[in-house]
Amino acid sequence: MDRIRCGVIGLGWFGEHHVDALQQLPLADVAAVCTRREHRLKEIAEKYNVTKSYTNYQDLLADREIDMVTVVTHVKDHLQITIDALRAGKHVFLEKPMADTGEECDKIIAEVKKTDKCFMVGHVCRFDTVYALVKEEIEAGNLGRILTIHARRNLAKWVTESHLHKLSALFGDGVHDLDLMFWYTGAKPKSVYAQSTNTRPELPFDDLGWAMFRFDDGVIAVVEDVWCLPDNDPFAIDARMEIVGSEGTIYIDRSGTDYSLLTKKGLSFPQSTYWPKVHGMRRGFLKEEFDYFLKCVADGEKPSVITPEESKAVVVAMRMAERSAKENRALEF
Repeated sequence: MDRIRCGVIGLGWFGEHHVDALQQLPLADVAAVCTRREHRLKEIAEKYNVTKSYTNYQDLLADREIDMVTVVTHVKDHLQITIDALRAGKHVFLEKPMADTGEECDKIIAEVKKTDKCFMVGHVCRFDTVYALVKEEIEAGNLGRILTIHARRNLAKWVTESHLHKLSALFGDGVHDLDLMFWYTGAKPKSVYAQSTNTRPELPFDDLGWAMFRFDDGVIAVVEDVWCLPDNDPFAIDARMEIVGSEGTIYIDRSGTDYSLLTKKGLSFPQSTYWPKVHGMRRGFLKEEFDYFLKCVADGEKPSVITPEESKAVVVAMRMAERSAKENRALEF
């Protein structure tokens, strides 16, 4: 089978993870990288031995030897780059959140419908073994009727400072857990009441947020995102979820407490599930997510683990939660 020639657009810390993870997969050939920062472009191209490098994404899209692109840029840039990539005949893997607004998501969806190319938004938690197994338990009816779900995804200040120049804690990480809640219940949001605050007023977006949703099937769902934990917090990502059903309960702990590290610096729980590096090679669920998408491309099948419409739903809902917090009132969908 021919390898799929990939280009990565956006080379921040996570864009580099894309390059690294893709290079571990036999179906992928990382043929090009792109960022506006020339020094970063040179650094990544040399580090990963990538032949082609571009400072303008349009030049990468014009390269007929590129089959697929991953878009790992600021969310405000997602719309135009994605539309241009689809129109250029590329398969597109777009990092979450899908776009800045529901209206922008609609424009991307309209473009996806015009092409036979594969498109998927990167909601990596759906490829996490634990979260996926929970989906199977729920579908088997082992919890009965779901009554309530509470999730938290909290991070230390030092991790989040750069992100808070781009988006809020609720929008940045809330989309992960709310997407899982929609996936587990198959429900739609009916109302939301949220509260948020900014503990670092020098940064433009709120770094602490809670949102309570009522779904149309009666489920009460609570999303907690605290991006201002102390810098000595031991968790790389303090991610947990509790699902209470009429006949059972599931407790999920993805905070990394199964791997405890105690050194002279103190106790920590290093991130060992999504994108760890072992024996010099990238491992984890990001790699598995890419493996799935590449196989869809190779087989000519549209990705079904998550659809563009599902990706849009969480964007709309979390933007509504932000609005609720700003206006200090409950809102109906």
